[in-house]
Amino acid sequence: MDPKDLVKKVKEDKVKFISLQFTDVMGAVKSVDMPVRHLEDVLKDGAWFDGSSVEGFARIQESDMRLIIDPDTYAVLPWSAEDSKRARVFCDIYTPGGEPFEGDPRGALKRILKKIADRGWMLNIGPEPEFFLFKGENGQGVHPVPHDTGGYFDFSSFDEAVVVRTALMEALDAMGLDVEVGHHEVALGQHEIDFRFADALKAADNVLTLKYTVKAIAAQHGLTASFMPKPVYGINGSGMHCHQSLFDIKTGANLFFDKSDAAHLSPLAYSFIAGQLEHARALAGVVAPTVNSYKRLVPGYEAPVYIGWAQQNRSALIRIPRYTEGRDKAVRAELRFPDPSCNPYLAFTVMLAAALDGIDRNLTAPKPLNNINLYHLNKEERTNLGVTELPGSLAESLAELEKNEVLKSALGTYLFEAYMRAKLEEWDEFRLRVTDYEITKYLETA
Repeated sequence: MDPKDLVKKVKEDKVKFISLQFTDVMGAVKSVDMPVRHLEDVLKDGAWFDGSSVEGFARIQESDMRLIIDPDTYAVLPWSAEDSKRARVFCDIYTPGGEPFEGDPRGALKRILKKIADRGWMLNIGPEPEFFLFKGENGQGVHPVPHDTGGYFDFSSFDEAVVVRTALMEALDAMGLDVEVGHHEVALGQHEIDFRFADALKAADNVLTLKYTVKAIAAQHGLTASFMPKPVYGINGSGMHCHQSLFDIKTGANLFFDKSDAAHLSPLAYSFIAGQLEHARALAGVVAPTVNSYKRLVPGYEAPVYIGWAQQNRSALIRIPRYTEGRDKAVRAELRFPDPSCNPYLAFTVMLAAALDGIDRNLTAPKPLNNINLYHLNKEERTNLGVTELPGSLAESLAELEKNEVLKSALGTYLFEAYMRAKLEEWDEFRLRVTDYEITKYLETA
């Protein structure tokens, strides 16, 4: 869609307000709203805003930033009132001098995608963000209460969970996501809505769209939606498995597919996998970015902990879904340890950077861990197999990220330093906080 098409479409849709959206370094969606009458001017000149108070953006003395609309991201917000209909567009951020802003997470992903486009490749990603729905009266409290009592793939002809999930899928379809399936997940109140894979930039946009659409529609039903990785102790947490593949831009061929290989994987795919395994411990600092992420990444709840790959083995960090004859384009590598609290632009940037390092260095993937339940092995058995572990805490993963030059280079100095500063502050805040567990454990026994 070009600017003229966008103006025409906005008039046809009778939109009254436009939300110019972008994210801070943590992945929180920010918005600058304007009446639709200013759209043509903003398409021509951009929209100025003060970036000094946005996490990871400029200092006060250099705070002016300019938003440049990406017309292809236009979508009407289906929950907005008919008489004040609102639409959104995602924006790229530029400096007053007209240069792309180094601290723009979306810009970082675009930079690395440009590198593979120069090779004639595109990265497709199919993210699967899981989430919980909690009862409204308890959802904001310390101990949230799940909205339903269903389990994995449970069906009910008419219950509250089905009604809400149906409304969510309708809203997401209206927002331009190609929804494929929605279903109940393993834990009480836990759900997943899968949408069709897309190029990495659109996929990242889609993740953000899904998150705030789910929250908006849930609120209309008196519920609280949460993408927190582990909101309830003792049950499964929420992940965001990412199905990845490289395609040839000109031919549309899946560069991961090799008919002659036993696993139907090409040498490029093996090196892609090897690169992500090589950098997995540092990747954790971005794809599993919160203190709470490491309450999910523990044995026993289907989340991957050990670094390895396999076909159809869900205990491995990277899983290769089963190949179906004739579906060459479906061959892909599923990275299983990202979670939906991450900034998808940053997550996809470092995931690709790790994979490209494997490709450029022609790394060889280790032996697959097929038919091995890694959770049932002891430490000595895992060591003999050459299987290492993900970091056990945010602090540990940030230490790995700090010394990883490949991922730091992909993010760029400005963005990396802003991200580390914010995350180390988060770790310190957590480290100094006295928790309910400590009170219960030590108040009378210490």
